[in-house]
Amino acid sequence: MKHRYLPMTEQDKQAMLETIGVASIDELFNDIPEHVRFKGEYNIKKAKSETELMRELTELSKKNLNLKESVSFLGAGVYDHYMPVIVDHVISRSEFYTAYTPYQPEISQGELQAIFEFQTMICELTGMDIANSSMYDGGTALAEAAMLSAGQTKRKKVLISSAVHPEAREVVKTYAKGQYIEVIEIPIKDGMTDIAALKEMMSDEIGAVMVQYPNFFGQIEPLKEFEEIIHANKAMFVVSSNPLSLGILTPPGKFGADIVVGDAQPFGIPTAFGGPHCGYFAVTKKLMRKVPGRLVGQTTDDEGKRGFVLTLQAREQHIRRDKATSNICSNQALLALAASVAMTALGKKGVREMAAANLQKAEYAKQAFKKKGLEVVFAGSSFNEFVVKLNRSVKEMNEKLIEKGIIGGYDLGRDYPQLKNHMLIAVTELRTKEEIDTFVTELGDYHA
Repeated sequence: MKHRYLPMTEQDKQAMLETIGVASIDELFNDIPEHVRFKGEYNIKKAKSETELMRELTELSKKNLNLKESVSFLGAGVYDHYMPVIVDHVISRSEFYTAYTPYQPEISQGELQAIFEFQTMICELTGMDIANSSMYDGGTALAEAAMLSAGQTKRKKVLISSAVHPEAREVVKTYAKGQYIEVIEIPIKDGMTDIAALKEMMSDEIGAVMVQYPNFFGQIEPLKEFEEIIHANKAMFVVSSNPLSLGILTPPGKFGADIVVGDAQPFGIPTAFGGPHCGYFAVTKKLMRKVPGRLVGQTTDDEGKRGFVLTLQAREQHIRRDKATSNICSNQALLALAASVAMTALGKKGVREMAAANLQKAEYAKQAFKKKGLEVVFAGSSFNEFVVKLNRSVKEMNEKLIEKGIIGGYDLGRDYPQLKNHMLIAVTELRTKEEIDTFVTELGDYHA
C-alpha cells in the first residue's frame, strides 16, 4: 500500500527504544515529576483510517466557498486574479519548494537569481532604486517602513491616513507600541486623505507620513501634493501600493516617495483564505543600509561568470543585535518566486493590459450600478475597487448573494462607522460582462 507518510509500527518503536537504551516510552519522561504529567484521555476524536479521514476532510472542505464555483467581488486586500499555469509548475519543483535561506551561494544560485529578479521587477514597478528580498506581507512591510522612518529621522511620531487598509494600520500601531512611537491617523474626506488636515498636523515631530495608492476605497490619492507637504517638513514619504495598479498608474517613485511597500498577492499568489502572502519593500538608494531583511546582489566569479550572492543582510541573525534594523526572519522566497514567475509570464505589456482591464471593468460596473439606481459614493478616479451605498445591511445582502453563487463585497461598516451599509466592491480582470451584469441585477433587486 502506498502511504502518504511513514507509518510507525510497534516493532519500529521497540527497535528505536533498544537503540537508545531505554525500555519504554514512559522511561523517556522520568525526569518530569509525576504530579505535572497528564494522566487523562485527550478530548479528541478516535483515530481513523486514511480513507475515512480523507472522506471526512473532503466533506468539511465542501462547506467552504471556492472561486472555481463562485463568482467573487470581494477584494479589500486579497484579490481573485489570473494566475499563469506556469506559476504552479515552477514553484512545485523540489529545489524551490524545499529551499531555505540561501546562505551558501555556491549551491543556491537558482534561488538567489529568482530573488534578484523579484527585486528587479519590484523596482521597475515602483520606480524605486532598491527592493529587498521580500517581507511577510503588505501590513508588516508598512510597519517596518514606519520603524525605519522613525529611526532615520529620529522622530517619535508618524502620521497614517485613515484611508490605509484598516488591518495594516493596526499592524503599524502594534509595532509602534514596542518602540514608543506615536501613530496618529489623518482623517478622510470624500474617500480620500484630507490634505487640509494633513497640513495642519505636520510639524517637526513627524517622522513619516503613510498613505495608500490606490487607497482602501480604491481611490487614487494625489501623491504629488502629499510629497510637497511632507518633504517641506523633512519627514519621510511612505506609500503602500497595490503592485498591479502600478502597471498603469504613475509609480510612487516618480512622485518622490522615500519608501514604497505593498503586497505581491495580485501576482501569482492565490487568495488562500487570506494568506500566506509576500510583502515587498522598496527604497531610495540612500536608505539601502536601513532596509529590513536581505538584499541579493549580482556579481561575477573569478572566471568572469555572472553569479548571485546575499549582499546586505541587516537582521540580527547576521550582525550585532544593536546594529540590526529588523527582526524580520523570512524572505517568503517561495511566494516571491510565484510573483516573479507571474510577472515574467505576463511581461511588461501583459501587466499593463491586466491593470487596464481591472480599471475598465470596474468602471463598467460603476456605471451599471448607477443605471440600476444605486449610489456609487466618492467621485474621482479609482482602480479595481469602488464603494456602493445600500439601503440595508451589507451582511444581509451578502447572504442573499451567496444563495446565487456570488461572493459579495466587503462591509465597510466593520471599520468605518460612518460608512454603515456601504459595500466595497472589487472587479478584477477575471470578471466577465455577464458576471458583472448578474451581480448588478441581483444586488439592485435586493436593494429595491
